[in-house]
Amino acid sequence: MPNLRQSPRIKDIMKKASLLTLALVAVSSLNHVANGQKIVIADLKDEVTVRRDSRDIPYIEAKNDSDLYFMQGYSTARDRLWQMDLMRRLARGETAEIFGTAALEQDKRWRRFGFGEVANQSLGQLSPELRAALNDYARGVNAYVATRTDKEFPIEFQILQYRPRQWSPTDSLVIGKILADALSTTWQNDLLRSQLKAALPADKFADVNNQITPYDVVLFGKDTAAGPATAQVPQVQVPAEFAAFAARDAKVREDGLSLVGLYAEDLAASNNWVISGKRTADGKPILANDPHLQATAPGIWYMVHLSSPNVRVSGVTLPGSPGVVLGHNDSIAWGATNVGPDVQDLYIETFNEQGQVKTATGWQAPKVRHEIIKVRSNPLKTDTTDTVVDYTDTPHGPVITEADGKKYALKWTALDSKNGELQAFFDLNHAKNWDDFKADLKSYGGPTQNFVYADAKGNIGWYAAGHIPIRKAGDGAFPYDGSTTDGDWTGYIPFEELPNLYNPRDGLIVTANQRTVGTNYKYTQFARDIAAPWRARDILNDLMAKQKITMDDVRDVQYETFNIPLSNLAKSIVKLNAASPETLDVLKTWDGRVTSDSRGAVLATEIRSCLATKIADANKPTPAGIITQRIVDRAVEENLTRWLPDGVSDYASLIKTCDTTARTSLADPKRYGPDPANWVWGKFWISRFPHPLAAAPLIGMQFATPSVPINGSGSTPNVGSSVSMRLIASPGNWDATRHVIPLGESGDPRSPHFKDQFEAWRTGTPMIFPFSKEAVGKAAVSSTVYGPK
Repeated sequence: MPNLRQSPRIKDIMKKASLLTLALVAVSSLNHVANGQKIVIADLKDEVTVRRDSRDIPYIEAKNDSDLYFMQGYSTARDRLWQMDLMRRLARGETAEIFGTAALEQDKRWRRFGFGEVANQSLGQLSPELRAALNDYARGVNAYVATRTDKEFPIEFQILQYRPRQWSPTDSLVIGKILADALSTTWQNDLLRSQLKAALPADKFADVNNQITPYDVVLFGKDTAAGPATAQVPQVQVPAEFAAFAARDAKVREDGLSLVGLYAEDLAASNNWVISGKRTADGKPILANDPHLQATAPGIWYMVHLSSPNVRVSGVTLPGSPGVVLGHNDSIAWGATNVGPDVQDLYIETFNEQGQVKTATGWQAPKVRHEIIKVRSNPLKTDTTDTVVDYTDTPHGPVITEADGKKYALKWTALDSKNGELQAFFDLNHAKNWDDFKADLKSYGGPTQNFVYADAKGNIGWYAAGHIPIRKAGDGAFPYDGSTTDGDWTGYIPFEELPNLYNPRDGLIVTANQRTVGTNYKYTQFARDIAAPWRARDILNDLMAKQKITMDDVRDVQYETFNIPLSNLAKSIVKLNAASPETLDVLKTWDGRVTSDSRGAVLATEIRSCLATKIADANKPTPAGIITQRIVDRAVEENLTRWLPDGVSDYASLIKTCDTTARTSLADPKRYGPDPANWVWGKFWISRFPHPLAAAPLIGMQFATPSVPINGSGSTPNVGSSVSMRLIASPGNWDATRHVIPLGESGDPRSPHFKDQFEAWRTGTPMIFPFSKEAVGKAAVSSTVYGPK
């Protein structure tokens, strides 16, 4: 399960600040307008009506696009202002200004990338329509802020004793870089691959890098005995000192992304699928999407419905971004899951005594940036001191660290101002058909996504879109020598050659971060950092087994808890008689489903974890996580004796040892306790949605969210708390759209809409997101008109 803990550094600061701010909580009040009231806002051009339903979702109806996006910014700020401010601060490296020294290393890391300047450069490359929307959105945010007194701001501002500064169009762009960091950071894998190649025998290294399994769901191309040839580059050795830096950086990265709910462990984030009408009960296609991200409060998605003469669209967006990111308009629906290609490269740079960097064409002077980070010296005070940090940018990218006398630079698609995250999503809001869909995705430069598509005419499709580098030599699997041209990027995979499908014969497309291309696909960097195929295979099996599929059937698949690798292991244990009678009795009757009352899931997970740990310990430096994902299941099923630790004769013996270890560990009073009847999955697999300030004594309790046993696991379609939203749409039947987020629309813990969607999210109770004007009118429980004098 993903790590859901709060950063201990932030926790310490909040302990110190809590007593001072307790009084502020008591005097704060919610700020909502009365139903039917007209609010005068001079910056509007015409009247805008904002209706809200029982979940407080805003349905914004404007007479022009300028007012539409102005009011989206205004409404989002009303519900999620502190979350918006925290996200832009994270991306810009400005969290130490509110959290103090505990956040300084985090800010240093983010400043390294210079995302603020990248966003400034990107702004001028956007379409005039998107630039106008960003400007209008920012004006709306600032108009809302201007109406609030200090005591009317979200409670987090009061606790931390500061006011938000003006929102700018580039703040919306820089937030997109958080997604890039969450979903396309792969350089650590290049480093690990280099270490393993040097440390492991050839057969074991091949096992670790083998991506082919019997459970794969390949959508494009075929698996062949020999994949495409890739030009080799000289192996560059990386010192242990650099590996230690990588581990520290990974921890700082996780802490930062977890603050805003965008940490995606191992890049494994999301399920989506589309079903042709020939497979559904009513003959209409169905699209489903459930992104998987680090759970947090408030959730990362904000639900909204936007309507003007030029657009009618609904779905979810990131707080701070205009338009809809995932959802549908009146013609098409779309969803996304992460692909995980290699879009980062490491370069070992050579510097001389004059501070110049060696390139293939000679010595060059790098660019040195002087960054000033404001840091609170005391969490009880608002005064700050300046910390100056110098960053060096080589022709390949920023130097991320120095180790063993050498400096290491990072090249990354996200550092290119032409590779924007927002333009394509904004354009999709207006797409009418498959051709529009493809044209819009051609400009997409964010983390490569599996975009699924369905339209009101009955068509379905899939396009894996993003800018994936082509290298002069090799495919980016290992670090490069920066003084050569081997690692030069010669372009990106042409859009026309990216994997895609349109109306496939079997009427079904499933993606869940799995390997979607066969080994004959010529761009090997496309599917390097993929997730195991378990979720995709389970989803496909369930859907293929159903006839005349309904939206309820799709809902059931989203909540599916069958765990293929654990079920396989349990069957192997029983077959080998490789456990105690007590364990065998449980596993023999277990159905492979990971439900909150399951004992089999606990035992199988514990034994599998033990197997991975013992195999990893015997094959250092291979991490246990890699062994779990790539080795354990195949080793047991195929009896790969080369992976057995020294002194262990067979897998039955190893499993028996792990069963003993597992039962002893589970009996620990600090874990499940001595009574095996209490060894049930739901004891520790519970809903967790931590707020960044929840750990503060006395005041932190107001941010509490439901903490109850839930179903699912990391290898089942339902991954528990990390399901950041669930969407089911039937094009042409838009008023039946089901859409739910884990908590609620509001980021204010005092609001009735802070966590009012939780039970529906947990249980799968349909939550209808109406779309037509008539349906919206019926669903509205309030209506407010905003307009100029």
